[in-house]
Amino acid sequence: MATKEGAVAPVNQQGLDIQSTPRAEMQLYPLDTFAYEFPGKEIKIDFEITEFTAICPFSDFPDFATIRLEYIPNERCVELKSLKLYINSFRNIKIFHEHVINVILEDFVRACDPLRVEIEGDFHVRGNIKTVVRASYKKQ
Repeated sequence: MATKEGAVAPVNQQGLDIQSTPRAEMQLYPLDTFAYEFPGKEIKIDFEITEFTAICPFSDFPDFATIRLEYIPNERCVELKSLKLYINSFRNIKIFHEHVINVILEDFVRACDPLRVEIEGDFHVRGNIKTVVRASYKKQ
């Protein structure tokens, strides 16, 4: 298998057909925003999204998680209905826990340009292993 120079070749000792959904094919719902009317006044906004689901590319079983998102807006706030539809659009996406949190972070930063954001994916126990993935961004 050819890999990019410096890339780590995947190790698949179980012989499974691991097929993550390519980013270009995810068709995630767009995140809408609205103007934050108090720029310069820092507030912290917390969301807890308790019904996140995606598909494990290794097993094709659903993964369930609670996504926690905390951010400090700069000039834009995320619109809640679009956030709900965006999160729900992962339901048919094959993606690893570690990758989904980074995808959400990238999309959120692109949409809102926050001063700071922290995202946590608290995935349900599967096969006696609990996974928690965290990622953050701070505007320079």
